[in-house]
Amino acid sequence: MSEEKIEVQNNISSRRKFITTSAVAGRVKEIQMKITGSLMKTLIGVACGLLVCVGIAQAKTTVTWGMWGSPAEIKTHQRVADAFMASHPDIQIILWGQPWGDYFTKLKTLWAAGDKEGIPDVLFLSPVVTYAGQGVLEPLDPFIKASGYDTSDYWPSLLDFGKLKGTIYGLPRDIGVEVLYYNKDIFDEAGVSYPTNFWTWDDLKAAAKQLSKITTSGRVQRYALGAEGGKYQLFLGQNRGSILNDMVNPTACTLSEPVAVEAISFFAGLMDEKLAMRPSALSQAGGDAGVFQSGQASRISAFNAAKMNYDVAAVPIPAGGQRSGTAGGAAWTMSKYSDDKDAAWTFLSWLQSTEGGQMIYTASGEILPALRSTAVSDAFLGINAPPANRAAFIIEGNNAKKGRSGYFPNWGTLNGKVISPNLNRIWSGSERVVPVLQQTCKDVNAFLKSKGLGF
Repeated sequence: MSEEKIEVQNNISSRRKFITTSAVAGRVKEIQMKITGSLMKTLIGVACGLLVCVGIAQAKTTVTWGMWGSPAEIKTHQRVADAFMASHPDIQIILWGQPWGDYFTKLKTLWAAGDKEGIPDVLFLSPVVTYAGQGVLEPLDPFIKASGYDTSDYWPSLLDFGKLKGTIYGLPRDIGVEVLYYNKDIFDEAGVSYPTNFWTWDDLKAAAKQLSKITTSGRVQRYALGAEGGKYQLFLGQNRGSILNDMVNPTACTLSEPVAVEAISFFAGLMDEKLAMRPSALSQAGGDAGVFQSGQASRISAFNAAKMNYDVAAVPIPAGGQRSGTAGGAAWTMSKYSDDKDAAWTFLSWLQSTEGGQMIYTASGEILPALRSTAVSDAFLGINAPPANRAAFIIEGNNAKKGRSGYFPNWGTLNGKVISPNLNRIWSGSERVVPVLQQTCKDVNAFLKSKGLGF
């Protein structure tokens, strides 16, 4: 969106007055020529001075920038905007920051009302495929091609999170890979060796049994592991399983296959043996980061910013399994309704550059950057603060794979209305794994047949 107001005023008036007398009649022509010549030189000089000194005011282009975040996160966003404007004085960035609970509701209201002026030019969105499918986002491929923007620097499979039918609609700001956080004080107290990047599921379970504190009456004083139920896909992918037979164009559920059953049974078994908190209790305690900070769990498999005596390791995998980091992260997108898409792209592409936004966000400690060049730079690896084993993030990032979510518009409904409610019956401990997974696949297949993918 741009606003231009140029006022040019040019009022030039002149008077010429020639006086002649009979005493100098013979020299009139000569005098007139001299005066005219002098006046013309003066006028030419004045005109040139006006062109040099007055000029035309340079108009600024305004780009509105939408995101959710806490007050501290919004401050980081403002630092990013300030840095961009310092190097791009012709573009003004105006933040449209909202709390997480209000952000999407307000956006949906603006879209529903057709308020093209109110919708931010650049938006933070997830999952991108949902909004791209609604036709409210601008395809980025033409801008990428025209500017020569390098997309090869992203972690494996990460850019797919911003695509719909092969077209890029969003550039992920970060990558949401998991690592194993552990509280060194609790490990020292229990006399357990710290995790390494080579631990297996067996190592994880053996350590969990030593770290948990359970009274003779069965009451848990301390769980070994805090991992939210949605992280089941991590174990699933590590065991070479999947939710669907194709996360882009699925035709069938695969959660009832043996490798999937084994992975989910392992995760659920940690809860059944009181080694890991159940998701309901975890949520009440503030999530995995919350229990890690309070000491209720000795290690977690999700990012946290707790300033404790802790470190991280790559997530343990099963014998014969594979690493399967999450290839996903909220992305910067461009509104279809932006009235200055070139300026919006200039800002968006700067956000996604090592020299620009990626460096600032990484240095703040808030993200694992989407760009590998930023992740292996001093902005991330060179930070003189815990965790020490930052290489664990690089290991997981290099092994990122599709699988945590679907890449089709109806994924949100399928997961929220069918998959998650069914799996919650397992995490609650109320029902057995195999029957629930069999029923889940029946429900998923029926959904795919009746609702389709939403394209």
